[in-house]
Amino acid sequence: MKKLILFIIALNISVAAYAQTKWTVDPMHTFVNFAVKHSGISFVDGTFKKFEGTITSNKTDFTDSHISFAADVESISTNVEMRDKHLKSDDFFNAEQYPKMTFESTSFKKKRDNVYVLTGNLTIRDVTKEVRFNVVYGGTVTDPKGNSKAGFLATTKINRLDYHINYDPTGAGIAKDVHITLNLQFAKDK
Repeated sequence: MKKLILFIIALNISVAAYAQTKWTVDPMHTFVNFAVKHSGISFVDGTFKKFEGTITSNKTDFTDSHISFAADVESISTNVEMRDKHLKSDDFFNAEQYPKMTFESTSFKKKRDNVYVLTGNLTIRDVTKEVRFNVVYGGTVTDPKGNSKAGFLATTKINRLDYHINYDPTGAGIAKDVHITLNLQFAKDK
């Protein structure tokens, strides 16, 4: 009986050591931003105000992470109501038919120190393509309430035409390249 109890304790410790840790995006400290060149002379900035995301990982350096993220297209904001309405139309995102943009990671590799490359599949409208984000891991802290938080800065550039966002296909008025910047904070689930 004593051996059985010791075996069960050892098994529980082993399972706990390999249990995945889940982190959930903190919407109060996360920003999903984009910028696109306009008329060849300036940039229009925008953001998505509603989103959700998780990281699951066994390792404290996150190199074995699976990252899942989704942004609500209807929440797009450029601070110009008429432009936001146009961006939600079929000329751009078609929010009615494609209400979410999603990202699912396939790898999260450490290049050096706190610099990583995040690779995964980005779906916009009806197109899924592989993208790579350059990521700076800001670190992990425990706040005064005992909550663990992790911070990241992720950047990439995509060609909007690759995702059937074909309004102004020449790119003369609205550039083809869209710069994406994600300031992310995740809270460790308890």
